[in-house]
Amino acid sequence: MTAARPWPLGVDGIIYGGDYNPEQWPREVRLEDIELMREAGVNLVSVAIFAWATLEPREGEYDFAWLDEVMDHLADAGIKVALATATASPPPWLTRAHPEILPVTEDGTVLGQGGRQSYAVSSPLLREYALRMTRVMAERYGEHPALALWHVDNELGCHVPHDYSDHAATAFRAWLERRYETIDVLNAAWGTAFWSQRYDSFEEILPPRAAPTYANPTQQFDFARFSSDELLTHYRALRDVLREVTPQVPATTNFMLSSATKWMDYFSWAGDVDLVANDHYLIAADERGQIELAMAADLTRGAAGGDPWILMEHSTSAVNWQPRNRAKGRGEMLRNSLAHVARGADGVMFFQWRQSRAGAEKFHSAMVPHGGRDTDVWRNTVGLGRALEALAPVHGSRVLNRVAIVVDYPSWWAAELDSHPTQHLRYSEELLRWYTALWDLGVGVDMVPTGVDLTGYELVIAPTLYSVTDEDAGLLADAARSGTQVVITFFSGIVDEHDHVRLGGYPGAFRDLLGVRTEEFYPLQEGEILHLDDGTAADLWSEKTHLEGAEAVRTWADGPLRGWPAVTRQEVGEGAGWYVAARPSAEGLETLVGEIVAAAGVEASVSGLHRDVEAVRRFAEDGTTYLFVLNHSDRDQVVQVSGRDLLSGTDADGAFTVHAGSAAVVQES
Repeated sequence: MTAARPWPLGVDGIIYGGDYNPEQWPREVRLEDIELMREAGVNLVSVAIFAWATLEPREGEYDFAWLDEVMDHLADAGIKVALATATASPPPWLTRAHPEILPVTEDGTVLGQGGRQSYAVSSPLLREYALRMTRVMAERYGEHPALALWHVDNELGCHVPHDYSDHAATAFRAWLERRYETIDVLNAAWGTAFWSQRYDSFEEILPPRAAPTYANPTQQFDFARFSSDELLTHYRALRDVLREVTPQVPATTNFMLSSATKWMDYFSWAGDVDLVANDHYLIAADERGQIELAMAADLTRGAAGGDPWILMEHSTSAVNWQPRNRAKGRGEMLRNSLAHVARGADGVMFFQWRQSRAGAEKFHSAMVPHGGRDTDVWRNTVGLGRALEALAPVHGSRVLNRVAIVVDYPSWWAAELDSHPTQHLRYSEELLRWYTALWDLGVGVDMVPTGVDLTGYELVIAPTLYSVTDEDAGLLADAARSGTQVVITFFSGIVDEHDHVRLGGYPGAFRDLLGVRTEEFYPLQEGEILHLDDGTAADLWSEKTHLEGAEAVRTWADGPLRGWPAVTRQEVGEGAGWYVAARPSAEGLETLVGEIVAAAGVEASVSGLHRDVEAVRRFAEDGTTYLFVLNHSDRDQVVQVSGRDLLSGTDADGAFTVHAGSAAVVQES
């Protein structure tokens, strides 16, 4: 159970810090920053993420004096640095001299200088300049005592996940040629006999730019794959320079694993980072945003393969980029941070250290706010530092669960393509609905990719696994035969990896596992509600499903499919395959999940808790367990547990009271 991935050099315990942008401030403020970091207990900061234009104000002319001084002061204070390659935004002199490196949208619009990430990731010239800057940074600071970790670029693909430039077209053709080898194989995979789309050579192929009507769906699907791979290729090129110059220093880049970021297949990226780092921000309008936060944290742990990971960015309070940016309430910053730690994060960092005075993110909260030290935000910053110091023993422990939800980025991309039975299906919403039902039952979840052995779980849920290979479908069937309760939801198994429909009836790849055959989808119209025979409601989806070995668990109680199966179950080996051919309401789904969880023999981590109190355990190699209890409710919660609360330093024999809005981390006895 020890960490398999490298950890930032010289950092022990839980990492605490944030993005530090000293180039925005005069020297006297930088000196104050060091003292404030010491007061807060900061031990790692990310530096130079957006400093390219400051470090290289003109091509080939460098100004490192300020950064040298900052690095030295941090080292003297015992604060380590995640040093960026400084390539996240090219400087204006570069885009002015070479506007051909700018990204292009689907409709041909060139995205100009003035924001950030103003580059086409496929541009050879951009790569040349970025590699040169990375090498300069590595050679100058590779032996610096403050350097603990390389921060490669920043949030790759955040603003431009898809570039449609001529550079992208060239790279896309090369990617396709590697994938398919011959144009005939590509024509078969893309179904180009439809609408006279047959290609005679790879040179005829373009990205799926704006077209008179629907672009070829497999072309769109492959362009999504290519775009994720191309961003990863850029990361690899920069990382390889760092490995050449500083092989002893681990490198990472900050992922954006959440329900809102769909275009980067982070499961395919994870093997290329030395440790997984993630950025996550709450949606202010979501009254139960702690659930999506928890799902994102579990998803990050899934990408890390269960190893400890770093929360590279979140917010101390409000952000600046939502329609209405709510400040965080009492105890929320602590609970948000500890929710990530509970799910495997051994580092908690923020954007950013000091709130900017100017620029697009000046109203984004920070560890040091505009109001300075006499503020709740600063007191929370210091308080969180103390809490994380107390949690040092938790470092390196693991989260172990008996339930998994399968997440597949290609299915996310393909399920939401145009010209489908409904345009209102949102893959991440389906993930979150099932996750929420398990949350409300107090059941812990692993978020896992396709292509892995699932036989160790008691329950596996695969929501809307639209595109699936035969091999991956077989792994789900293997899990059922071995004793797992396997749940497949509507619009799953429909197509293969080329987005070709599996003929003979839906759900295609899962018909044998589930013992059903659907002859036709019957999507519901906006606002249309049907009922199931248990009295609960459903919306969005229904279908004409025949039983071919399965039994009906729920049937439609009204509407055109009255009496048809809506939820089915078939025993398979030692386990079972469940099919949910409906989208039940939240209440109906929680009831159904309760039945499935009971059939799997899974229980809540801690019983008897209010639905807005979460309890998560981490397990150390020596057998020690740490129970995180986060009370998001407005009432006190008594928890039946014995041990020492590491946050308060108090002991209890049998029960702790966790006050409304607060948290406890109990080292159990």
